[in-house]
Amino acid sequence: MCFLFFIFEESYMYQRSIEITVGAFMLFGFLALTFLAIQVSGLSMDGQRDTYKIYAQFDDLGGLSVRGRVSLAGVTIGTVSAISLDTEAYNALVEMDIYREVDSLSADSVASIQTAGLLGEKYVSLSVGGEEEVLADGDTIFDTQSALNLEKIIGAFASGDISL
Repeated sequence: MCFLFFIFEESYMYQRSIEITVGAFMLFGFLALTFLAIQVSGLSMDGQRDTYKIYAQFDDLGGLSVRGRVSLAGVTIGTVSAISLDTEAYNALVEMDIYREVDSLSADSVASIQTAGLLGEKYVSLSVGGEEEVLADGDTIFDTQSALNLEKIIGAFASGDISL
């Protein structure tokens, strides 16, 4: 009888350790999915940084969205804070919050819309020009490159307007 109790107790302890392992694995998976969801959504865990606003006009945004990143040489220097239609020029007006530490963007900087990663996240890439005058709060970048519209390129190639 004592032998059966020992076997039952050993089986119970083995089953309990498997349950604890599975529970820990599930908890780790849930935390990883939460972290991934926060990263993909564009939410930030750090506090508010001091920023200033600059604007850029584009002919085609190609899917750029609010909270998209703004980068310079691959380093994030701000975020897209608003997108609106300029009713006078009928262009898209993009408002960007640039971190205060980046205070030397030249007035002849170029803004272009790029695609990052496999998911195709759109972001604004800035290229600094050579002019000594710098962009201040509220200035607009007019030298821009719109997003590459893949559907238009495929349609033009399929109709024979573009050849290799």
